[in-house]
Amino acid sequence: MSQEIIKLTPKDFKSDQEIRWCPGCGDHAILNSIQKAMADLEVPKEKIAVISGIGCSSRFPYYMSTYGFHTIHGRAAAIASGVKVANPELHVWQITGDGDALAIGGNHFIHVIRRNVDLNLILFNNEIYGLTKGQYSPTSQFGAVTKTSPYGTVEYPFQPGELVIGAQGKFFARTIDVNIKLSTDIFIEAARHKGTSVVEVLQNCVIYNDGVHAALVDKEERENRTIILKHGEPMVFGKNQDKGIILEGLKLKVVSLTSGGYTIKDLLVHDAYEPNPGIHLMLANMKYPEYPVALGVIREVKSVTYDESVENQIKKVKQSAKHKKMNDLLYSGNIWKV
Repeated sequence: MSQEIIKLTPKDFKSDQEIRWCPGCGDHAILNSIQKAMADLEVPKEKIAVISGIGCSSRFPYYMSTYGFHTIHGRAAAIASGVKVANPELHVWQITGDGDALAIGGNHFIHVIRRNVDLNLILFNNEIYGLTKGQYSPTSQFGAVTKTSPYGTVEYPFQPGELVIGAQGKFFARTIDVNIKLSTDIFIEAARHKGTSVVEVLQNCVIYNDGVHAALVDKEERENRTIILKHGEPMVFGKNQDKGIILEGLKLKVVSLTSGGYTIKDLLVHDAYEPNPGIHLMLANMKYPEYPVALGVIREVKSVTYDESVENQIKKVKQSAKHKKMNDLLYSGNIWKV
């Protein structure tokens, strides 16, 4: 008799804990998107672990009806790696913020990507430290006025996509908190990718950095200021689908499809699976107003994962090992009874 498959819903992934994010915080929308994605993925709740560091976003595990671990500042990637390697069957999600991941956690961040551990890393980017009350973060824009830069920060920010690709990342995507449909689709694709999938979510902090992504969510102009990339499709955007992106020399260029003689056949076709990261890096670094900001899956390349390599190595060593189990080791060499 076959076992009946129980269809899960987003509600099944909601815990009984009171959500303690500020009203209007972008985290609420991200939570909803991930719960929708998990329901669509049809993975049993006991096969999911949500690991976080420290920060507003890192309260995430409390609000999920899955296994979870609220860890220490900047170390979520290391702990998530251990969870996955020790439990290869688990679906591991790491939840982190731009401060937690890219400042104190920067070293762990680049190395989990370099190793290609099979986990989903969701980076909430509001370009500010929210939990500790509004200090500038590694992604705050040059000149940003914050609690710790009252005259404007003199530091240039990290571009998360550039950092991921530079660390040999195989999957990088970007979404924005208010677009729940896009976020859900991206989270599903990230979860199905074998290896470290990094999704940057442009997220609003209503208290300390309200409107930081306002230009990209403006209802009248967002289609002119962002481009949603889809593998195998031309890079066309705009409210009237009248703009596109071409490669001119070694640079990307925005062109009009209504003047200048360009047609949709002249546009770049997005190839997320291309191993060479050159175009992906340029797409990840596009900034408004010179370019539209790229959303969607920018890079998705297959490669062997760290956890697979560890498993295969263990199996190989076991085959040729003199000691097959612990007792073989304990009773080897000179032994005596007491």
